[in-house]
Amino acid sequence: MKKMMTRVLLGAMMSVALFGQAKIAILNTQKALLDTAEIKKAQADLEAKFKPRTDELTKLNTELNDIQTRLNAGAGKLTPQVEADLQSQGQRKQRELQRKQEDLQAEVERDRQEILLRASQRMQEVVKKLAEEKGYDVVLDTSNAVHFKATLEITAEATAAYDKANPAK
Repeated sequence: MKKMMTRVLLGAMMSVALFGQAKIAILNTQKALLDTAEIKKAQADLEAKFKPRTDELTKLNTELNDIQTRLNAGAGKLTPQVEADLQSQGQRKQRELQRKQEDLQAEVERDRQEILLRASQRMQEVVKKLAEEKGYDVVLDTSNAVHFKATLEITAEATAAYDKANPAK
């Protein structure tokens, strides 16, 4: 699909080039988006939102390490019952840690994707408006350009326009 889009864009650019000069801009969409104040604030908000759960995972990991240390230090010295109890506790903690890590990762990823989707849509609108204002015929992403002059890149300009249109709250 991406190759087909690139071919269509290249075909359109070639036809414009045959009939006149095309005004082209290059954009690193990912960088433009990640550099926005809104995304930076959203990242900080996500970290704050999930910090209690991250701290809980750290605590669980410490408890698991403590159990392992007790088992290692008591090797051959612990009664079979104590050793079995510690191993059982360790296995429970390991399962709990793994489950909580997976839950946290899934929730963080879901929230992150929602934020990026919304911001990506806004960035497309900003780039479209910027292209109209500056008279660009085509705006290509850096991932589709093999080589380009640095003077064609509008990444910082797009980020600034985004921040102006969508101030971080």
